[in-house]
Amino acid sequence: MPATVRVVLIGLRGSGKTTLGSLLAQRLHTQFIDLDDVTVAGSGQPSVTVMFRSLGEAAFRAAECAALEHVLTSASTSGAVIALGGGTPTTPPARALLESARAAGTIRIILLEAPPETLGARLTSNPGDRPLLAGASFTEEALILGEVRLPIYRTLADAVVSTGGHAAASVEALERAARKSAG
Repeated sequence: MPATVRVVLIGLRGSGKTTLGSLLAQRLHTQFIDLDDVTVAGSGQPSVTVMFRSLGEAAFRAAECAALEHVLTSASTSGAVIALGGGTPTTPPARALLESARAAGTIRIILLEAPPETLGARLTSNPGDRPLLAGASFTEEALILGEVRLPIYRTLADAVVSTGGHAAASVEALERAARKSAG
């Protein structure tokens, strides 16, 4: 994989972007970047949830877009594996950044997909630092957000990897997709 091409992971919350992304980065001998961490670090807020509650979603998305632009244009992130937040690609400014970088050949976007029931089970056992955005349960949220977000994700994706099974099989499939996309 060329050192300048970044692998960008997109997908619904719980699809494995952070878990599998960090494993993929290890396999590719490159750095892993979680965009949520970059966004929070630049905000002065302690967490995504606090940002959402204190600043609102619009301010969070603007900060997230600024963080995305920084990560996509920084020479220090060349070759990195970057996990986006589930909503990142759904905002027009962030989507435009992704489309531009993909057109320039500096990123390869891989969509991680798992069934809503799998996402719900993962998030119920490990909710992480994200507020529920829709629905009364994580499974319901995956269904509701999936209807809106999956078509957007699919238009951006260079490859799609199913992450509904075991992590070892998923990271192998992800590595194949990353290497194929970059080849």
